[in-house]
Amino acid sequence: MKKNPNIIKLVFVVGIIALFAMLRIFIQIPNITPIAAIALFGGTMIKRKELALILPLAILFISDLFIGTYSVFLMGFVYGAFILIGMIGFILRKSMKMHRVIGASLLASVVFFIVSNLGFWAQGLLYPVSWVGLVECYTMAIPFFKYEIIGTLAFSLFFFGIYELSARRVLALKVA
Repeated sequence: MKKNPNIIKLVFVVGIIALFAMLRIFIQIPNITPIAAIALFGGTMIKRKELALILPLAILFISDLFIGTYSVFLMGFVYGAFILIGMIGFILRKSMKMHRVIGASLLASVVFFIVSNLGFWAQGLLYPVSWVGLVECYTMAIPFFKYEIIGTLAFSLFFFGIYELSARRVLALKVA
Protein backbone atom coordinates (compact mmCIF):
# COMPACT_ATOMS: atom_id res chain seq x y z
CA MET A 1 0.00 0.00 0.00
CA LYS A 2 1.40 3.38 -1.05
CA LYS A 3 1.61 6.13 1.60
CA ASN A 4 -0.06 9.40 0.66
CA PRO A 5 2.37 12.24 1.52
CA ASN A 6 -0.52 14.73 1.89
CA ILE A 7 -2.17 12.56 4.55
CA ILE A 8 1.14 12.09 6.37
CA LYS A 9 1.75 15.87 6.32
CA LEU A 10 -1.81 16.56 7.55
CA VAL A 11 -1.48 14.08 10.42
CA PHE A 12 1.89 15.57 11.39
CA VAL A 13 0.64 19.17 11.27
CA VAL A 14 -2.57 18.38 13.17
CA GLY A 15 -0.48 16.44 15.70
CA ILE A 16 1.73 19.48 16.39
CA ILE A 17 -1.36 21.67 16.68
CA ALA A 18 -3.24 19.28 18.99
CA LEU A 19 -0.23 18.83 21.24
CA PHE A 20 0.04 22.54 21.93
CA ALA A 21 -3.63 23.51 21.76
CA MET A 22 -4.21 22.57 25.38
CA LEU A 23 -1.62 25.12 26.49
CA ARG A 24 -4.26 27.85 26.17
CA ILE A 25 -5.96 26.30 29.17
CA PHE A 26 -2.83 26.11 31.32
CA ILE A 27 -0.83 29.26 30.50
CA GLN A 28 -1.81 31.95 33.01
CA ILE A 29 -0.22 34.96 31.28
CA PRO A 30 -2.83 36.94 29.30
CA ASN A 31 -2.50 36.62 25.51
CA ILE A 32 0.42 34.20 25.60
CA THR A 33 -1.32 31.34 23.88
CA PRO A 34 -0.62 29.21 20.84
CA ILE A 35 -3.98 29.95 19.13
CA ALA A 36 -2.80 32.72 16.75
CA ALA A 37 0.28 30.67 15.89
CA ILE A 38 -1.95 27.63 15.34
CA ALA A 39 -4.15 29.66 12.99
CA LEU A 40 -1.09 30.91 11.09
CA PHE A 41 0.59 27.49 10.98
CA GLY A 42 -2.64 25.73 10.01
CA GLY A 43 -3.37 28.29 7.31
CA THR A 44 0.09 27.72 5.89
CA MET A 45 0.33 23.96 6.16
CA ILE A 46 -3.16 22.52 5.80
CA LYS A 47 -3.99 22.21 2.12
CA ARG A 48 -7.79 22.37 2.46
CA LYS A 49 -8.47 26.01 3.28
CA GLU A 50 -11.77 25.39 5.06
CA LEU A 51 -10.11 22.87 7.39
CA ALA A 52 -7.20 25.26 7.95
CA LEU A 53 -9.66 27.94 9.10
CA ILE A 54 -12.00 25.70 11.10
CA LEU A 55 -9.32 23.86 13.12
CA PRO A 56 -8.11 26.86 15.19
CA LEU A 57 -11.72 27.96 15.74
CA ALA A 58 -12.61 24.50 17.05
CA ILE A 59 -9.60 24.57 19.38
CA LEU A 60 -10.53 28.05 20.54
CA PHE A 61 -14.14 27.04 21.17
CA ILE A 62 -13.21 23.92 23.12
CA SER A 63 -10.69 25.80 25.25
CA ASP A 64 -13.28 28.58 25.81
CA LEU A 65 -15.56 25.93 27.29
CA PHE A 66 -12.83 25.10 29.83
CA ILE A 67 -11.65 28.61 30.73
CA GLY A 68 -14.98 30.36 30.31
CA THR A 69 -16.96 31.81 27.48
CA TYR A 70 -17.68 35.49 27.08
CA SER A 71 -20.07 37.67 25.09
CA VAL A 72 -21.13 36.14 21.78
CA PHE A 73 -20.67 39.58 20.21
CA LEU A 74 -17.01 39.76 21.31
CA MET A 75 -16.44 36.10 20.44
CA GLY A 76 -17.46 36.95 16.87
CA PHE A 77 -14.65 39.50 16.66
CA VAL A 78 -12.08 37.22 18.31
CA TYR A 79 -12.98 34.25 16.11
CA GLY A 80 -13.03 36.55 13.06
CA ALA A 81 -9.49 37.70 13.93
CA PHE A 82 -8.31 34.09 13.88
CA ILE A 83 -9.94 33.51 10.50
CA LEU A 84 -7.99 36.50 9.17
CA ILE A 85 -4.79 35.11 10.72
CA GLY A 86 -5.41 31.77 9.00
CA MET A 87 -5.74 33.69 5.73
CA ILE A 88 -2.36 35.30 6.38
CA GLY A 89 -1.10 31.71 6.49
CA PHE A 90 -2.48 31.18 2.98
CA ILE A 91 -0.17 33.95 1.78
CA LEU A 92 2.75 32.45 3.69
CA ARG A 93 2.34 29.17 1.75
CA LYS A 94 4.27 30.67 -1.16
CA SER A 95 7.47 31.01 0.85
CA MET A 96 8.12 29.95 4.44
CA LYS A 97 11.45 31.66 4.93
CA MET A 98 12.25 32.69 8.50
CA HIS A 99 11.88 36.42 7.88
CA ARG A 100 8.45 35.84 6.30
CA VAL A 101 7.32 33.69 9.25
CA ILE A 102 8.46 36.42 11.65
CA GLY A 103 6.69 39.10 9.59
CA ALA A 104 3.51 37.02 9.35
CA SER A 105 3.59 36.40 13.12
CA LEU A 106 3.91 40.11 13.83
CA LEU A 107 1.12 40.88 11.36
CA ALA A 108 -1.04 38.21 13.03
CA SER A 109 -0.50 39.89 16.40
CA VAL A 110 -1.46 43.28 14.96
CA VAL A 111 -4.58 41.82 13.33
CA PHE A 112 -5.65 40.19 16.59
CA PHE A 113 -4.99 43.39 18.55
CA ILE A 114 -6.97 45.58 16.15
CA VAL A 115 -9.93 43.26 15.60
CA SER A 116 -10.39 41.96 19.15
CA ASN A 117 -10.11 45.40 20.73
CA LEU A 118 -12.46 46.86 18.14
CA GLY A 119 -15.00 44.26 19.25
CA PHE A 120 -14.35 44.99 22.92
CA TRP A 121 -14.92 48.70 22.32
CA ALA A 122 -17.97 48.16 20.08
CA GLN A 123 -19.75 46.31 22.90
CA GLY A 124 -20.01 49.65 24.66
CA LEU A 125 -19.66 48.06 28.09
CA LEU A 126 -16.46 49.66 29.36
CA TYR A 127 -15.65 52.44 26.91
CA PRO A 128 -17.98 54.97 25.32
CA VAL A 129 -18.84 54.21 21.71
CA SER A 130 -17.08 57.31 20.45
CA TRP A 131 -13.73 58.23 18.95
CA VAL A 132 -12.40 59.05 22.45
CA GLY A 133 -13.63 55.69 23.76
CA LEU A 134 -11.99 53.84 20.87
CA VAL A 135 -8.64 55.55 21.47
CA GLU A 136 -8.92 54.84 25.20
CA CYS A 137 -9.73 51.18 24.53
CA TYR A 138 -6.70 50.68 22.29
CA THR A 139 -4.48 52.64 24.69
CA MET A 140 -5.51 50.49 27.65
CA ALA A 141 -4.89 47.32 25.59
CA ILE A 142 -1.27 48.19 24.75
CA PRO A 143 0.22 46.38 27.81
CA PHE A 144 -1.46 43.15 26.65
CA PHE A 145 -0.19 43.62 23.08
CA LYS A 146 3.40 42.77 24.04
CA TYR A 147 2.22 39.41 25.37
CA GLU A 148 0.32 38.73 22.15
CA ILE A 149 3.48 39.45 20.14
CA ILE A 150 5.65 37.28 22.39
CA GLY A 151 3.21 34.37 22.38
CA THR A 152 2.43 34.40 18.68
CA LEU A 153 6.04 34.88 17.62
CA ALA A 154 7.45 32.25 19.98
CA PHE A 155 4.85 29.61 19.15
CA SER A 156 5.03 30.36 15.41
CA LEU A 157 8.79 29.99 15.35
CA PHE A 158 8.46 26.79 17.34
CA PHE A 159 5.76 25.28 15.09
CA PHE A 160 7.44 26.21 11.82
CA GLY A 161 10.86 25.24 13.20
CA ILE A 162 9.68 21.81 14.35
CA TYR A 163 8.02 21.25 11.00
CA GLU A 164 11.12 22.29 9.05
CA LEU A 165 13.49 20.21 11.17
CA SER A 166 11.19 17.19 10.90
CA ALA A 167 10.80 17.60 7.15
CA ARG A 168 14.59 17.76 6.73
CA ARG A 169 15.00 14.67 8.93
CA VAL A 170 12.46 12.72 6.88
CA LEU A 171 14.10 13.87 3.64
CA ALA A 172 17.53 12.85 4.97
CA LEU A 173 16.16 9.40 5.85
CA LYS A 174 14.66 9.00 2.36
CA VAL A 175 17.95 9.97 0.69
CA ALA A 176 20.09 7.69 2.90
